[in-house]
Amino acid sequence: MQRIYLDHNATTPVEPAVLEAMLPYFSGDFGNASSIHTFGQRARAAVETARDQVAALLNARPQEIIFTSGGTESDNHAIFGVVYPLVSWPSKPSPNPLDDLDKRINIAHLMHVVTTAIEHEAVLNTCQALEKRGVAVTYLPVSREGLIDLEDLRKAIRPETVLVTVMHANNELGTVQPLAEIGRIAAEHDIYLHTDAVQSVGKIPVDVKACQIDLLSLSGHKLYAPKGIGAIYIKSGTRLHQLVYGGHHQRGFRPGTENVAGIVGLGKAAELAGISLAEDSARISALRDKLEEGLLARVPDSRPNAAGAARTPNTANITFPGIEGEALIIALDLRGLACSTGAACSSGAVEPSHVLTAIGLSAAEARASIRFSLGRHTTSAEIDAALEIVPAAVAQLRQLSPGYKREFSAHR
Repeated sequence: MQRIYLDHNATTPVEPAVLEAMLPYFSGDFGNASSIHTFGQRARAAVETARDQVAALLNARPQEIIFTSGGTESDNHAIFGVVYPLVSWPSKPSPNPLDDLDKRINIAHLMHVVTTAIEHEAVLNTCQALEKRGVAVTYLPVSREGLIDLEDLRKAIRPETVLVTVMHANNELGTVQPLAEIGRIAAEHDIYLHTDAVQSVGKIPVDVKACQIDLLSLSGHKLYAPKGIGAIYIKSGTRLHQLVYGGHHQRGFRPGTENVAGIVGLGKAAELAGISLAEDSARISALRDKLEEGLLARVPDSRPNAAGAARTPNTANITFPGIEGEALIIALDLRGLACSTGAACSSGAVEPSHVLTAIGLSAAEARASIRFSLGRHTTSAEIDAALEIVPAAVAQLRQLSPGYKREFSAHR
């Protein structure tokens, strides 16, 4: 059976050239990058080359790149790192712990963070953790296309706002936020701007200087590097509290022995992305449009989500009324096609995607929506096959759905 992988927003395969670059650092060049002998210095040189490669992709300076375990860690460090110093316990505890708690809460109430309703859980859950510590958080709504209103952002900013965190490209819709305009607004108010760019780096141009970004998160396994490696861009001069304590690795921001092989892989992946970004974007977007238009033509009543907005070139999100997304994912997988839904399983119940309900879909519509995300190695032949597989699977599931027959026969 032919296997077709259309879930690249979840993870990507490691590029052969990336794996080849990594292999020496598992064996012959296994040194600790903090050691001063030859083994260590060869590892150190490889780490710094990778830092240069990642910085070049972002138009940043190498010293502004700190390697992490991935996007989630980077998001947490950016958000907590800005806010933490003013919500932490007093350095000299009072005899009565309740007095300290009162002091911390009183300080926290002077802090405010602005984010959006469609962030990844790595940002949403971090912001919710801040709220539990007394920090005020505003969650900006989005349009049907998944975009924030810049005027809403302006109105949300308060004198006590210290951070705006807005993801660059949404993981479910592919919608790209107007980051340059957001950066301009944050800069006008002297507020730090953080962006979760996990889904945009390597797919579309990202320029931290042009967008006036202070903090940026990225993840290796979204751009053909291995899992377990990522980075955070920290603009020079940004006041960021360290969250992990240990040695003096990476200027103290992220202590611990560096994952040299993973870092080398991320660097090589960043280099390859910079070389092929324009060509990949044009080819993949053409395939994405072919898939999207073909499915809308072949599957009755199907509807695209956020198709009118600027999107990453590889992402299509389509609602297929009358089916349950989880059932369709299983049916497609049995036919050899991998894709995903935005639903999450919580305590045995399938919860609708918070992203899709935020753009106005009902819970039923959100559960009936499927994300297709293409990649660098997706072929036209695979898209042709998908255009046969998906309509057949949807038709079969709809035959088993009396609710679909009742609902849509009434409109005909």
